[in-house]
Amino acid sequence: MSILEIDGVHKDYLAQGQRVAALAGVSLRLEGGEFVALVGRSGCGKSTLLNLAGAMDFPSAGTVRIDGAETSQLDDVGLTALRRTKVGFIFQNFQLLPTLSVVENVELPLLLAGVAGARERSLETLEWVELGGYGMRMPHQLSGGQMQRVAIARALVHRPRLLLADEPIGNLDTTTGNIILDLMRRAATDFSTAILMATHSADSTRVTDRRVEMRDGLIV
Repeated sequence: MSILEIDGVHKDYLAQGQRVAALAGVSLRLEGGEFVALVGRSGCGKSTLLNLAGAMDFPSAGTVRIDGAETSQLDDVGLTALRRTKVGFIFQNFQLLPTLSVVENVELPLLLAGVAGARERSLETLEWVELGGYGMRMPHQLSGGQMQRVAIARALVHRPRLLLADEPIGNLDTTTGNIILDLMRRAATDFSTAILMATHSADSTRVTDRRVEMRDGLIV
């Protein structure tokens, strides 16, 4: 069974009374440990597909399954549990909470899920992203690359089956971006996590297993 199964997915929106097709029959599968780059220009449907893959939105037609669970068939409790246990998210602008320390940011998903030993696991994950000793710092004391490594630690601390990354190196210089890409590659290998990364940069695909191109709501 694939970690992520997207079958014949359509997604329509209403804009000024007109139906707009954001996705027009997309199918995609990811296996554990597979790192896939979703490549295309802005507006091609990448972010829409990521939102569906993370159960943050639902298809107008077709099915999305995460680790065997069809997202549109789950109630609010089931969706919350799915996102907290099966999915991790990485964003372009890091989205760290500025009033929490580094380790507090990382352990937050575990605390929300009621997982025991949250602090110990968070410190271990910070060591994994090579930020051991940074736990008590505040986000504003970090560089952009360090903040993204904290965000990766937070996304991985609960050992998700699926990791979704939306332009994770978009705010970083080339050297720092390459470090982040290599770290994500290692995450797929070390934790058998399926990773789907949206990017506009073809250079980002050097560490991925597959490159999937999107155009006008379709995989081409």
